[in-house]
Amino acid sequence: MPNILVMIPSGEVYDHDCVRWYNYKDVQGNLNHYHNIGDAFVFDSSLKLLNYDRLDVLKIREVRREDIDRYNAEYDYCFLRGSNYIHGSMEWENAIPVLEQLKIPVLAFGIGAQAPSTGKMQLSDTTKRVLRLIADHSVSLGVRGEFTAEVLWDLGIKNARVVGCPTLYRNNNPELRVTLPDLDQVRDVVFTLRREVSGSYASDIERYLTLHHDSIVELSKRFNVIVSAQGEIEEKKILWGTAEQREEAMTQLAHEKWFTGPDDPMIRLYRDKLFYSDVVTEYEQLMRAQDLVLGYRLHGNLMALASGVPSVYFTYDSRTAEFVDTYRIPAFDVFSGKDFRLEDYWDQSLFERFNRAYHARYRDMKLFLDENGIDHKMGRATEAGSLRSAA
Repeated sequence: MPNILVMIPSGEVYDHDCVRWYNYKDVQGNLNHYHNIGDAFVFDSSLKLLNYDRLDVLKIREVRREDIDRYNAEYDYCFLRGSNYIHGSMEWENAIPVLEQLKIPVLAFGIGAQAPSTGKMQLSDTTKRVLRLIADHSVSLGVRGEFTAEVLWDLGIKNARVVGCPTLYRNNNPELRVTLPDLDQVRDVVFTLRREVSGSYASDIERYLTLHHDSIVELSKRFNVIVSAQGEIEEKKILWGTAEQREEAMTQLAHEKWFTGPDDPMIRLYRDKLFYSDVVTEYEQLMRAQDLVLGYRLHGNLMALASGVPSVYFTYDSRTAEFVDTYRIPAFDVFSGKDFRLEDYWDQSLFERFNRAYHARYRDMKLFLDENGIDHKMGRATEAGSLRSAA
């Protein structure tokens, strides 16, 4: 099997294809550092699709001739972990001179563009050069949706293939489908939290946060709701900090008005129903145990869908909208001015659109890996399974 490199990993690898955060046992050392563990979901999922013998990291912080010679001699290809790289403030360190000397294929594995909430996207010359070098190093680039493909087309990069995100295919199941239970049978629900936000992502931060908060509280009145964080510092302190750090975090959240007052039901949820982990498999175990997962986190919701658990997206930027469009996922527009009603999305016909899209995109991802000569684990749907997914 091939030896492979990863460019811009997110977490440490153990048991061959499992990912957890760096020094994950050093709780206090990581407590004041924000990292989006969703990036580790993508890294973990990518490895689960690939057949390989040895994995190493492509170093782009420094350019050393001996490293590049070793890469070219000992490795079969490099993949760029899927993420939100195509935006105005992306930093690539010394990727250009490294890629210019690399002779092996470079695979863009589900990368995406992020449009600003206002104004036109402005990409640096460095980003344009990196993308063109990757395009020259592969038969095709794997991108998460049509918006990203259009951005690349405008740069003169014509070989993009829409493949979505590896997270959704992590179980290598070509026949995956989501079937809704009766709504009155739903008990266990996860709401995926994304409390940290900036104006470059959300056009109206007050609306974003107020709806975010109120949706969680209202759902908690009907269901057993767990609030799933993905790296926010205050949430980590509440779960893992000392007694002093926990109270400090609770005070900070009250100061930021995330807690609306001393009787806010969110306080109880944070004390009793908050979840965070630095280990990807623990998120997967959580999501698989739910009747429904919904909320603001793109990869947290994808983790649920990958196991056949219904999910409804709250869309608020070009990135979440692009994923919803790629997979036809039922979604609520945060800035629509409407109230969220779960009943509006509890319709099997909406999820059949997802089922059909998943079937097509799974095939697209497999074709993408095949045409780039990548040894992978993605199987083919049986004829019966194909017919069921297309029905």
